[in-house]
This record gives sequence, structure tokens and C-alpha cells, in this order.
Amino acid sequence: MLFIYQLIISVLLLTSPIIILIRILKKKENIKSLKEKFSFKSKKRVNGKLIWFHGASVGEVLSIIPLIKHYEKDKLIKQILVTSSTISSLKVIKKFNFKKTIHQFYPIDHFIFTSKFINYWRPSLGVFVDSEIWPMMFQNLKYKNIPIILLNARLTKKTFSRWIKIKSFAKSVFNKITVAYPQNKETNLYLKELDVKNIITIGNLKFSENSDENLNNLSKKLKSELNKKKIWVASSTHKSEEIFCAKAHLKLKKKITNLLTIIIPRHIHRANEITNEIKNLNLKIALHSSKPKNLKNVDIYLVDTFGETKKFHQIGNTVFLGGSIIKRGGQNPLEAARLGAKILHGPNTDNFKDVYKHLKLLNISKKINTPLQLASSIVFKKNKNSGKKIKKIGQKILNKTINELDNLINNE
Repeated sequence: MLFIYQLIISVLLLTSPIIILIRILKKKENIKSLKEKFSFKSKKRVNGKLIWFHGASVGEVLSIIPLIKHYEKDKLIKQILVTSSTISSLKVIKKFNFKKTIHQFYPIDHFIFTSKFINYWRPSLGVFVDSEIWPMMFQNLKYKNIPIILLNARLTKKTFSRWIKIKSFAKSVFNKITVAYPQNKETNLYLKELDVKNIITIGNLKFSENSDENLNNLSKKLKSELNKKKIWVASSTHKSEEIFCAKAHLKLKKKITNLLTIIIPRHIHRANEITNEIKNLNLKIALHSSKPKNLKNVDIYLVDTFGETKKFHQIGNTVFLGGSIIKRGGQNPLEAARLGAKILHGPNTDNFKDVYKHLKLLNISKKINTPLQLASSIVFKKNKNSGKKIKKIGQKILNKTINELDNLINNE
């Protein structure tokens, strides 16, 4: 089955020029990312122990920032390699200015590129975050006796049902995992079914706090303008959800003067499309990238830049999380909840079932189904106590995670 998998990858590589061109035109790739995905290195491997973290995109990379900060201070570790698959995640990690942490784009899961990658970087262990399962990479890591860690593991019912259709192959992939740390009970059960031998539950790492002063500051001018407004935030929105939120703004605007809705789309390349849709509702919109001098009469403030979500979560007393009105499974609400915001979401939150269950018990989150329900549920005051509760849970999970990884690294 692994042979067939590699054959499929090989065939796809033959058609890759067309795929690459499309991705470049959509600004999802550039020359640097493409070269690295074919295992052409752009950074040097230093002598000494190297640990490797891999996360698909922004959310996964941000979840391991507290771990990177910890290992940046560890003198036994000479280099930290972080790989990801998106340009947006690279832009985020660059802002931290780490001293011994470097980034490369994750290689194509073909035996040529994965072998070349491993032979050059020679990691002491590979830490795969969330749902990053790569058959060929796992095969090569196992062959080199490099421990494979599945950290904050997440398998949805949909993903599991796909793997279980090729059960024997799936087991041959999953049983190569040295140790898995599931983020929820559902994943724990699925990992057992897929023949992962060593499973340890420590909680969802996304509860832990990622703080950095360089990332958290808005300009004084913008702060001054925002202070004049009643603000709520719609975060990680997908197509059609911006209009959903704009309609809620229209309803709320009838009661509240100086209302400003801040929309942070999941994919900022949709900024022009979103702008046109909102203008059709006769709402005035301002783009964050245009650095408007004042926000007088502005209804919607569209954040069309990477890596600035937390800045706006800090000032949002209410945050609506997207991917939940459409059938996308929802987006991570923990950062906003940690900052004391009331969390609103649609009915589709399968990606974060356990998280939302916990937030609901703490009376932090609420499900809404219509723009009217959204408008009537928005508040303009932070709940600092709820934020402290989330931070406490997060610190406990982070400490346990560090202890686990420390043991693996020291025993390697």
C-alpha cells in the first residue's frame, strides 16, 4: 500500500507545474517555499542536538510557541527546526525573532524528498502537531530510529472514517508513532483503534498562552480611534460568514451608536471580495492595511494582514468565531476566551467539541444560529475572571507537556 501511495505522489508530481502555477497566482506559494518543499535547504544545520516541530499552518505553529520559548533557553539543544506548509505560518513565526529556531517548508511526502530532508537535518526527534500524519516521512524516521511524537493529536470522525477504510495500511502508519498525546477523548479512542501503542492524555495544548509584546501592540493612533467606538470582533470568518456578521451589525446599529464591527477573515486574500459584498449592504468599510486616519462613520474594520488576530482579540469584549455557521467544524476560541471575551459561535463546532463543552460549562460561550441572535448576544464588557480560569488550565497543560518532552529528549 505504501508503494501505491508513493506511486500516486509520483504521478501528482508530473502534473505539479500546473498546480504550482495556480498556487503561485493565488499567492499560496513562492520560489522559496517551492524549493524547500522539494528539500532544497535554505538554512544551515548547526552541530549538536536538533529538535524538530512540524505544524500545518498558523494555528498549529502558534500552539507550539510556548514550547519553542522553553527550548530556546535549553543549552543542551543547539537548534530548533520548525516546519509548516503555508506562507502565512512563516510570516507569523518570523515576528518572534527567535535566536536558534529556524523555519523550513515541509517537504513533499515522497521517499526522495523525505530521505533528503532527514539525512540533512538529522533531528533527535520529530514532533508532529495536531493531525499531521505523513506515511513516507514516518517510514523514513522509523528506519533511522528517530522518535515520532504526535503532539496535541486530533482526529475527527471524518478523518478517522477515511483512515479506517484502509485499516491495515493505516495501522502500519500509526503504529510507527512513538508516543501520542491526544487533545480530546474522541481522538484517544481513534488512536487506539489505529494501533498507536503509547497514548498519554495531558489536555489540549491550545489552552496554553502564547504571549509576546512585539505581537500585541496596536498603534497609538489606531487605539485612539478604536477607543471612540463600541467594538465587537468576528474572527476567522469564512465565505458567507462576513455577510452574516454584517447583517448582525445592521441590527445592532439601530440601538448602538459608534458601533464598529472588526472582521478578521480566515483567508485574507478574500479581502476584495468581502469588501464588495459588504459595500452592497450600504455599510462603510475600512481596511487595516490602508491605515485609515480616522474611523468616523466606519461600520466594518477589515483586518487584511497576517498574524495580528491577537491584537484585536485583546480589545474585543465579544468575539464570534467563524467556520461555525458554515460546515467547517469551527475555529479555535481559546485565545479570545483567555483574554476574557465572551465567545459566540454557530452550530458547527466539531473541530473543538471538548473545548466548547468546557467553555459552555464556564458560561463563557454561547451558540447562535441567526444574525439576530448574534446581535442580541453581543456584550461590551470583558470577563477577567473567565480569562484567568482559561490561563490556569493552559499553564497546567503546558507544564505537563514540557515535562513529557523533556523526558523524551533527555532519554533520546
